[in-house]
Amino acid sequence: MDIAALVTDPAAWAALITLIVMEVVLGIDNLIFVSILSNKLPENQRAKARKLGIGAALLMRLALLGAIAWIVGLTQPAFDLGIVGPLNEHGDPQFETAFSWKDLILIAGGLFLVWKATKEIHHALDPVPTDDLLDKDQTVSKNFMAAIVQIMLLNLVFSIDSILTAIGMTDAIPIMAAAVIVSVGAMMWAATPMANFIAKNPTIVMLALAFLLMIGAVLIGDGFGVHVPKGYIYAAMAFSAVVEILNMLSRKAKAREHEKSAAAA
Repeated sequence: MDIAALVTDPAAWAALITLIVMEVVLGIDNLIFVSILSNKLPENQRAKARKLGIGAALLMRLALLGAIAWIVGLTQPAFDLGIVGPLNEHGDPQFETAFSWKDLILIAGGLFLVWKATKEIHHALDPVPTDDLLDKDQTVSKNFMAAIVQIMLLNLVFSIDSILTAIGMTDAIPIMAAAVIVSVGAMMWAATPMANFIAKNPTIVMLALAFLLMIGAVLIGDGFGVHVPKGYIYAAMAFSAVVEILNMLSRKAKAREHEKSAAAA
């Protein structure tokens, strides 16, 4: 479609705004993952890791837009186990037995997220001193490269899911590209403040890891054909975040009262 026609088409602008909002919302889980991984690096490498990770997400999504026919082909069944599972109230199977490459990618990404979140929760509950290791340049370099590789792997999973969702809303590639650029730009802008906020509030770290654990389970469910509406997921995340913010405000208020009492004494 001609770019000039898109610019003057109100429906195109409505699709663009809707896609930008959707891409920003879908990018929250990606941003949480990037923030947690980058915060494990030495302070002088965190910003670089975030920029590389989010920049790679932009390039990956634009490249996938260029291979849109291939992306659509990922939804075609690759193989069928031929197993008849339990039926729901409508007489349909409760989970799919025919798997596409998209399903396999979602399952692999979900398993990776569950493994990573579980590992990080374990480290948070049973921390291992790493000060001596971080003094070695070789180990720091390996940690940095490992973080970038993990960020790019999750970017691939989230990018394919994001592009497929966008395809279902519009067939105009310029609109999808504009939405991707704006949403990734928003991620780039919000990455450092979110990472700093997570680093300064340990309870937020555990909450963010719980979010990743839940998102990983949802990705696995999607891969098996058990689709959980995204609105439920983000509503639960928003509710949990609000509760945690109230707890933080309560703790700060109590700390101020304690300081006043100590000063008066």
